[in-house]
Amino acid sequence: MSILEKFHYQITGPADAPKLVFLHGVMGFAANFRRIARAFEEDFQVLVYDQRGHGRSFHACPGGYSAENYASDLRQILEALGWKKTVLVGHSMGGRVALHFASQYPEMVTRLVIEDIGPSMHPTGASLVLRMLDAVPVPFSDKRAAKQWFDTDFLRLFKDERQKEGLAAYLYANITENEKKEAIWRFSVAGIRESVANGREFERWDEVKALALPTLLVHGEFSKDLPRALFEEVLCANQTIEGVEIKNSGHWVHSDQPEVFIRVLKLFFAGEPQVTSESTEVVTCT
Repeated sequence: MSILEKFHYQITGPADAPKLVFLHGVMGFAANFRRIARAFEEDFQVLVYDQRGHGRSFHACPGGYSAENYASDLRQILEALGWKKTVLVGHSMGGRVALHFASQYPEMVTRLVIEDIGPSMHPTGASLVLRMLDAVPVPFSDKRAAKQWFDTDFLRLFKDERQKEGLAAYLYANITENEKKEAIWRFSVAGIRESVANGREFERWDEVKALALPTLLVHGEFSKDLPRALFEEVLCANQTIEGVEIKNSGHWVHSDQPEVFIRVLKLFFAGEPQVTSESTEVVTCT
């Protein structure tokens, strides 16, 4: 089986345009970036794909869910496509993968966007992922029962989480049916747990400090995964990194404020300065 046959992916945009890749976060899949990717299809050839253990892509053996594994997949995919250079955007776990990829293969990345993740995993974000995994009583009898559970019990159990309705929809999108018509997770549960554990195990400050290519760090104002103090610490660790806080957004910045996120990315891709406004704050090391 070829590397491309292992992955569920979509490529849009003109073949002769600059390349752009979006990497989803843990428990995510390619479609998470569908709305954002569409805004760039006239100027870029855009790749979105389900990372290993996620969506409709292959499930790896235990021990195969580190940032190094995910980055190796990306390298092989780009080589198979003949893409020598790309703009790279990664959210959450995908941001950590993008950081590692850019540190290992800087010649392949023209611009780097890291969305709401730091070089070490904040315990609040990790605990939320594990709490959600533990709370969802899979398998359900069918998808209808699963939908009802997410619309009621999930909202009650996670009532204190900001935009809990969005989280419920995000998780339900990962539900599929097995051969018995039971509703189960589409992703690899073991792979998700391993990805979270690896995110806690290794800090990547050396990779942050070594970045020399144009890099943008995007922070959600209410994020628990990248608190403001850690956001500023990253910017001080490498003052060539641009920092933008997007207002009225949490960890899923591109979902909470898609139009603002698109505008920020377009400015960065064009090499233009970011502007502080009602919806954004340009942040520097102080």
